[in-house]
Amino acid sequence: MVKRRLFCLIEWLLNKPFIGLCCWIVIAALITFNNISEGSMNNYLIFKYSFFNALSGLNLYAQYPEHYVDSHHYGPLFSLIIAPFAILKSTIGVYLWQILNVSLFFYAIQRLSLNTVKKNIICLICTQELIISLKEFQTNGAIAALIILAWIMVESKRDFWAALFIMLGLFVKLYGVIGVVFFLLSKQKLRFITSLLFWGLILFVLPMLFFSPQFVANSYLDWYHSLVQKNAQNTDLSTMYQDVSVMGMIRRIAGHQVQILPFIVAAGSLFVLSCFKATRFNDINSKLLLLSSCLLFVVLFSTSSEQVTYIIAFAGIGIWFMSRPLPLTTFQVAIFVFALYFGSLFRTDLFPRFIKNEVIIPYALKALPCLIIWLAIIFEMVKQEAFPGKLKLSDINSKTVL
Repeated sequence: MVKRRLFCLIEWLLNKPFIGLCCWIVIAALITFNNISEGSMNNYLIFKYSFFNALSGLNLYAQYPEHYVDSHHYGPLFSLIIAPFAILKSTIGVYLWQILNVSLFFYAIQRLSLNTVKKNIICLICTQELIISLKEFQTNGAIAALIILAWIMVESKRDFWAALFIMLGLFVKLYGVIGVVFFLLSKQKLRFITSLLFWGLILFVLPMLFFSPQFVANSYLDWYHSLVQKNAQNTDLSTMYQDVSVMGMIRRIAGHQVQILPFIVAAGSLFVLSCFKATRFNDINSKLLLLSSCLLFVVLFSTSSEQVTYIIAFAGIGIWFMSRPLPLTTFQVAIFVFALYFGSLFRTDLFPRFIKNEVIIPYALKALPCLIIWLAIIFEMVKQEAFPGKLKLSDINSKTVL
């Protein structure tokens, strides 16, 4: 009787999206309060001063040790996006910034064509990665949201708005460019392309209405040079916290530099092949596989990936796992549990500290379980005829629990 009541309570909670959002907002507030208390707001200060530096016509990507450590790496458009928060007192703006990132990510997941229980379980799967991202005041949750929303807009034949989300992600942090792949799913391909061009022009010019046009144009060149320099720093094996990607993992295991190009070519070929194969099947199962693959691919094969970037990848893992046709195979459950424990929960006290500090982090093994799941997704996309029981939209929107 007690177990039944507990199960009913859990089911009730999982059917209430508002409760999940409130929990995430509380988590964001608590983490922010703790970081403010410890004086560790460095990343937020980088974001904030990008607006004031833009107003003053200062190089956005130079070092300003009097204000913060490290340097800015986001596009010039970001200096305008952060403006409403930057003009507020830091202890107010930072809370609103964190809540915005959490809310946008939560909203995107809730817009997926899955039942409420499954969407809330995806949120649970991403919670540990969300905490990691919040501690660093990062925007990766919002970037994941933009990619997901772009997919949702294409799926609902609103390509004009899909293009906006794609270009926003591109102009802020480049990762959003992966959304261009959704062109393959579009039923309005010409509208998709023209919308990308339209929003690209609008977002390029928009900062020029507030900052000097020459300054903005120069800032794009400065941004390019800063990314090139950051990429060189990421791949020199000088720190264990950068290049947490497949290539970074291989470099660390090998103990020396390896050529990136063969891995990019191989992964890119698999990715493109699977995307074209997935578009042959006009069912929601194939489309969700494509979305999951994109969310994982953009993290696994980027030298800019860090621990905090993996909230994007785990959004893909959650969507993949919760959209699989039932019954799940033993292999699917096994690689999901492996990814959750070794790829996310290893940062908690549930994982042996020695293995975490001496094996997982130094060798960038966070990428390994995510890579296994990505390869499983690629296999499903390419060999879909081997997986009977295609997921129908009516099944996905049902109110049944799992």
